[in-house]
Amino acid sequence: MKNVKVAVIFYSMGGTNFQMAKWSKEAAEVAGAEVRLLKVEELAPQAAIDGNDRWKATVDATKDVPVATSSDIEWADAIIFNVPTRFGNMPSQMKQFIDMQGGIWSQGKTINKVVSATSSAQNPHGGQEATILSLYTSMMHWGAIIVPPGYSDASVFGAGGNPYGTSVTVGQDGKMIEDVEASVKHQATRTVSVASWVKNGQED
Repeated sequence: MKNVKVAVIFYSMGGTNFQMAKWSKEAAEVAGAEVRLLKVEELAPQAAIDGNDRWKATVDATKDVPVATSSDIEWADAIIFNVPTRFGNMPSQMKQFIDMQGGIWSQGKTINKVVSATSSAQNPHGGQEATILSLYTSMMHWGAIIVPPGYSDASVFGAGGNPYGTSVTVGQDGKMIEDVEASVKHQATRTVSVASWVKNGQED
């Protein structure tokens, strides 16, 4: 049985999704996966970043994290996306990254990738579910295998009960309101498990 390779890909402006990505990476590694922690390229002008202390701090904190590429998608058996909400959709930074995968998509290299996603917003009904679903729509076009947490563990209820993917509300102070660490880690572990079934089932 070969180990699963996981790409944890995030975009984070205020640090929330960076933290969820780190939890995803930690849990996937505990589950025995080989993991790459990756960010998508920032598109905002430097002036906008410099004008927001929290944003600038996140950019500084993630400066050594590699930028995700098509090669990372090809390498991975599973992908865990961590994205904030932008008007009920994924942010443009993540959308551009996905849109740039047309080359490997056309070669069938996105088929059967196992994927899952988490999200955040500034209020409990701020579009977290719609954001995750918008990402999953693209994954259907990829031919990917979507692995939501569903209600497969009590931690999902403790995190607010989002069956599409763990989501969190972020207060004005930038801190997470719900305790979602256990749910994020459960979701990552579940993703690795399903990816292992897919990978090793194909090899039998």
